[in-house]
Amino acid sequence: MELRGAVALVTGGNGGLGQRICHALAKEGVHIAVMYAQSRDQAEGVARELASGYQINAAAFACDITDGAAVSKLVGDVTARFGRLDILINDAAYNKAIPFRDLDDLTEDVWDKIIAVNLTGPMRLTKAVAPIMKAQGRGRVVNISSVAGLGPQGSSIAYAVSKAGLIHLTKCMAVAMAPETLVNCVAPGLLEGTRATANLRPETVVQNAALSLLKKAADKDDCADMVVTMCRTETMTGQTVVIDSGRTFH
Repeated sequence: MELRGAVALVTGGNGGLGQRICHALAKEGVHIAVMYAQSRDQAEGVARELASGYQINAAAFACDITDGAAVSKLVGDVTARFGRLDILINDAAYNKAIPFRDLDDLTEDVWDKIIAVNLTGPMRLTKAVAPIMKAQGRGRVVNISSVAGLGPQGSSIAYAVSKAGLIHLTKCMAVAMAPETLVNCVAPGLLEGTRATANLRPETVVQNAALSLLKKAADKDDCADMVVTMCRTETMTGQTVVIDSGRTFH
């Protein structure tokens, strides 16, 4: 798909990885809707930086993706502001670190919130943009999952299950939205400089990097570049690409 002049909605666009994705797309001439749940000032700062740095249009939009009405309003506001919507990046996520064996700490409230943000939110957003992309005759959806979705690992059972669900949602939505819209997924390993990593124990970060073939954390720019590739492709859909310095193979 030709990216110059396209419009992308990036959820969690003010986060560590989200900002990299915004910059990578803006560099290709994509106009950016930076969606945030909190940190309005930061999101608006990202939008200003994108607009001035790449001569594209960018704006910040607030949304609670666990609220169906809010998601519908978001998609309406973005299309009204930019006139179209070609790309959805589902990067927003929530997590709470709970060791797998601490089942008592895995409360239903924690489970419900993680699933609501990490899995139901992307489903709701994808459904909301589907008719727009179909009518336009083109669209791209890229989900940001995790290697925790490929095996029993990661910072909590709920997070791992939510990301596994997102990988399968990618496949199912690829079937549902073909041929106009292509749906793919990036599954990063441990990424430094993100909110999720900031919530982890320091020893977990060190151990994770040590177990990879390349002995280092995954790279945010590699993930962002893969997102761009998935937006540009005309022949790849329903796929998940792992970027984790050689720790997980699937």
